[in-house]
Amino acid sequence: MAKGKYEYWLTTDGLTLLEGWARDGLTDEQIASNMGIVSSTLYTWKKDHEEISEALKKGKEVVDYEVENALLKKAMSGDITAAIFWLKNRRSNKWRDKPVQDSWGTKSNNLLNAVQQSVGEDVDTDELPEVQ
Repeated sequence: MAKGKYEYWLTTDGLTLLEGWARDGLTDEQIASNMGIVSSTLYTWKKDHEEISEALKKGKEVVDYEVENALLKKAMSGDITAAIFWLKNRRSNKWRDKPVQDSWGTKSNNLLNAVQQSVGEDVDTDELPEVQ
């Protein structure tokens, strides 16, 4: 295989390799290195050749779903940190750190209230990890 030539990466074998590397969790920089090119060349090829971009997206999507499923399982099994992370990212309009004023004019923090209800006691917020 002639490394660095984009034509190879448009073949079935080349696209399969790209998808596999992405599925293995390699970054674009690592994939570019495996291809024998610099990352800026890979970014250009992704823009110019939809097949390359799609192969990388397809491979990364599988891993993203696997991680998402693992996080959901942890959250559902009672891992409070995973639950907080999940809710803050998936339902940020409802579950945020910053208290919001409800329709009765009182401030509430839905996330902290839900955690306290789930464990049946007050949670020391100083012990909770900071999740961005």
